[in-house]
Amino acid sequence: MKRLVMLLCAALLCAGVLTGCSKDAAPADGKAENGELILSDKTLRTGFEAQDDCRVFYEIFVGSFSDSDGNGVGDLRGIINRFDYLNDGDPDSGLSLGVEGIWLTPIFKSPSYHKYDVTDYYTVDPSFGTQEDLEALIALCHERNVKLILDLPINHTGAKNEWFSRFRAAHVSKDTSDPYYDFYAFHARGESGFGSYAQLAGTQDYYECNFSGDMPELNFDSAEARAAVVDVAKHYLDMGVDGFRFDAAKYIYFGDDGRSEAFWEWYLNELRAIKPDIYTVSEVWDSDGITDVYYAATNCFNFTASQSSGIIAETAQAGDVNRYTAYVQAYLDRIGEIRPDALIVPFITNHDMDRAAGFLTVGSGRMQMAANLYLLGPGSPFIYYGEELGMRGSRGGANTDANRRLAMVWGDGDTVRDPTGTTYSRDKQIEHGAADQIADGASLYSYYKKLIMIRKANPEIARGDYQALSFPGTKLGGFTSTYEGSTVCVLHNPTLNEITVDLSALALSEIRAVAGLGEAALNGSELTLGSQTSVVLR
Repeated sequence: MKRLVMLLCAALLCAGVLTGCSKDAAPADGKAENGELILSDKTLRTGFEAQDDCRVFYEIFVGSFSDSDGNGVGDLRGIINRFDYLNDGDPDSGLSLGVEGIWLTPIFKSPSYHKYDVTDYYTVDPSFGTQEDLEALIALCHERNVKLILDLPINHTGAKNEWFSRFRAAHVSKDTSDPYYDFYAFHARGESGFGSYAQLAGTQDYYECNFSGDMPELNFDSAEARAAVVDVAKHYLDMGVDGFRFDAAKYIYFGDDGRSEAFWEWYLNELRAIKPDIYTVSEVWDSDGITDVYYAATNCFNFTASQSSGIIAETAQAGDVNRYTAYVQAYLDRIGEIRPDALIVPFITNHDMDRAAGFLTVGSGRMQMAANLYLLGPGSPFIYYGEELGMRGSRGGANTDANRRLAMVWGDGDTVRDPTGTTYSRDKQIEHGAADQIADGASLYSYYKKLIMIRKANPEIARGDYQALSFPGTKLGGFTSTYEGSTVCVLHNPTLNEITVDLSALALSEIRAVAGLGEAALNGSELTLGSQTSVVLR
């Protein structure tokens, strides 16, 4: 275990105006043709481009992002048309959000709006475009050093998938020699199975379906089923995608995490034989003790830290940063022992959760503080599309996730519409979309853009040797991170008060960047950090 660095620091509340301070507001040298404000802070324009997996990813719910053909449904061409918003290819331009990776929710042929019930893994759903569109998007991503990963739901397929039709036909005819007879998990009447089951029409058999009767689950004791999902992944890896997000990873053998993890180890070994540098992250929506089991095979999203009850939101609401950094330290220590190249993958919310701006709020500064905590930290953080605008969306009293997957607010006439089943009132959505926010230096978009630039300008933050700091008696906290012989220190003050601390034990001499609602001043070894503000020092 790494040593938790203890600093015996005196912390006191300070009042008054700071002098000789670094301010959050950065100078701008004008606007681009599209009206976007150019961030001209030279200390943030270093030209750094990630060559590893410690990247900021951006989740796109494809059907809700951008519509290129006027039918109201987001599509792959819409993403291509909006790529300059995501990454303009020039790390020194002071323009674009600057994300380094993109996760597309399922794009395969499917009858639903969400596409998690796949009927044909080898065909792009016509509502999203064509294989040529996907190939064009892959080429654009690689041209701009952006990794593209596809959401690959292989735990289950759609009930209209040809595989399931053949499985049902084999059971109706009772042809146990048919290779599709064991393709899906099932049991006969009178037998029992863990999880949820539905009767297979025309038979006395019951198939596993933990999410819906329309989502039958594959049987990975079947060599044919295993070969089929390897072939699907190979198809897209050969096309040039950089990897996958794996849906419902713990349901492979539901209730038996050991067997499920063993499957993922086998599967990832097969895929790494095809693409050694494949990027993978898995959805294991459970406690850290369970996600740790799967880290031997693949990185996992850090669900414990997410949502309104997670430690990121808790800390952003004037919580104790020392507790947060101790948690991150322990998490990194554990997964590093399991697999040396393991990454922490933090996020606030995704397409299955109420949006962050609803429980953190932008006006309070808590949304910005939460962004500081997880974007100015280690690993590979994921932003949910529209989070950078403060978009809202929640289930509320309606039992539909469509309310969490609302149309991206562009504000420039994009024809993308909310998905089928939405009940969320448009009156509750943000008024100022991307078109307004890219031109406003005080917008949440500009704030996120600056955070990503800070992260890139100080590559130690994402990929260095993390050492949590401890500041007894105060909620101010942070960490140091050392990479290739260079060390930076990141400190956060989520409280509503200015705090002064002694940093003499760290031998820091320079403020590299400030992000937040306040200011920062370093006088000798004494740092004064404004409320709801973070600072990067060397």
